[in-house]
Amino acid sequence: MVKKIRSENFGPFSLQNHNLVCVKFAAAFFLVGFGFRLLLWDSFTFSFVLETQTQTQTPPSPPLTETKAESSVVSSLLKTPESDDFQVNNKSQTSLNGKCDLFVGDWVADLSNPMYTNESCHVIESPQNCMKNGRPDLGYLYWRWTPQECELPKLNPNNFLNLMRNKAMAFVGDSISRNHVQSLLCILSQVEPAIEVYHDREYRSKIWKFPSHNFTLSVIWTPFLIKAIIHEDMNGVSSSLVQLHLDTLDNQWTKQFNNFDYVVIGGGKWFLKSAIYRENNTVTGCHFCPGKNLTELGFDYAYRKALQLVFNFFTNSNHNATVLFRTTTPDHFENGEWFSGGYCNRTVPFKEGQIDMVAVDSIMRGIEVEEFEKANTLLGFENGVKLKLLDTTFLSLLRPDGHPGPYRQFQPFARDENGKVQNDCLHWCLPGPIDSWNDIVMEMLVNGQ
Repeated sequence: MVKKIRSENFGPFSLQNHNLVCVKFAAAFFLVGFGFRLLLWDSFTFSFVLETQTQTQTPPSPPLTETKAESSVVSSLLKTPESDDFQVNNKSQTSLNGKCDLFVGDWVADLSNPMYTNESCHVIESPQNCMKNGRPDLGYLYWRWTPQECELPKLNPNNFLNLMRNKAMAFVGDSISRNHVQSLLCILSQVEPAIEVYHDREYRSKIWKFPSHNFTLSVIWTPFLIKAIIHEDMNGVSSSLVQLHLDTLDNQWTKQFNNFDYVVIGGGKWFLKSAIYRENNTVTGCHFCPGKNLTELGFDYAYRKALQLVFNFFTNSNHNATVLFRTTTPDHFENGEWFSGGYCNRTVPFKEGQIDMVAVDSIMRGIEVEEFEKANTLLGFENGVKLKLLDTTFLSLLRPDGHPGPYRQFQPFARDENGKVQNDCLHWCLPGPIDSWNDIVMEMLVNGQ
C-alpha cells in the first residue's frame, strides 16, 4: 500500500516576520529533540518486550541446522514495529471507510503464540498434526493475515460461542472443509471442548455439540457438492472413474440445509479427477477419459454446472440462513504432483507478486466469482439466504510454508533421512495459516463484511 504524503505550501520568507520565525524555529527545535528522545525510549521499550516474548515461547525451538530461509523468518519477525504502525493506521482507515476488503493484504509477522497446540487440542487429525509428526521448523506458526485497509482481530472464542448460542453451523465440502472445521474446533476448545455426537462410517462427516451454549457444529463431506458415484478408497486409489450427475445436487447436504443457521461451503479440487458426466441419466461426456470414446468436456464445464445448481438452490430457498461460499484453495506442489514426487519445502510466506496462480486455480476461481455474482444479483430482500463470498484463494496462495509436506505422517524420515515419502502440499498444518480463515469468518458474521 502506497501512502500519499501531503506537502504544506509555505509562503515567502519576509523580514517583518523574522522574529516570529526565529521563535517558531526554536520551539520546533525543542519539540524535535523531545520527540527524538521519546522515540529512543519507545525503541528501548519495544526491544525489551520483544526479547521477553521471544524468551517465553511455548513451542519447542527449531533445530540448530537452520537454513538461510529459516533465518529470514527470524529477521522478518523482528520487523514488528512496522506492523504496529500499519495496524494503527488501519484503525483510523476503518473508522473512516466503514468496511474494507478482508482478502487483500499481507501476512505480517506475529510473535504471539498460536491460540492452541497439538497438546491443547485433541481433534487434530493425524495428517495435519505437523508438530506431533515431527516437523522441525516452527516459523510457519508466527504469521498473521492482515488486510491492507483495516485491522482483523483474532477470533475470540467466547464471543463466537455467544454469537452461536442456540444455533447450528455446518461446513460443507471436501477435506479442506474438514481441515477448516478442525481449526475452529481447536480455537473454541479454549472455552468449551466440543462433544462428538455423530460420525459416518468413514469418519468424514461429523457432528459436535457445545452443551453450555446449545451450539451444534457439523461437517458434511460432499467433495463434488453434486451427486457422485465414487470408486475410491481412503488412500485415494480409484478402481473406476467417478460418475458425476451434473443435474443433481448431493442430498447429503441439501436435506439438512434447513437445520443450519450458518453454512460455509466450498469445493473444486475433486473436479480435476477423471470422471464421466451424466445429465438426464445419459452420458454426455467426460473429463480425461482416454479410450472411452466420449466427448472431452473438461473439468471447467462440470464445475460451472455444479456451481449453477448450488447457487440456484440458495436463490430459491426461503430458509433464513447465512451462507459463506469459500473459493478454491491453491496447492503448492513443486517439481511434480502429489503422486509424482512433488514437494513443498518452503519456510516463509510469499509476498504479493512473488507467485502467480496456476492456470487451473485461476480458471476455478474465475468460475466461482462469476457464478457467485450472478446468484448474489438474483437474491433479493424476499429471499431467506444471505450469500457472502469467503475469498480465501489469494491469501492462501501466499502461504507455501503452511502445509504438512512429508509430515503428513509420523516421523517420515526416522528410518531413512533421505527416503522418498509422499507430500501433502494442499491441506494445512494445525495450528497454521487456516486459523486466519476463521478470523475472517468471525469478522464477516459479526460486522457484515
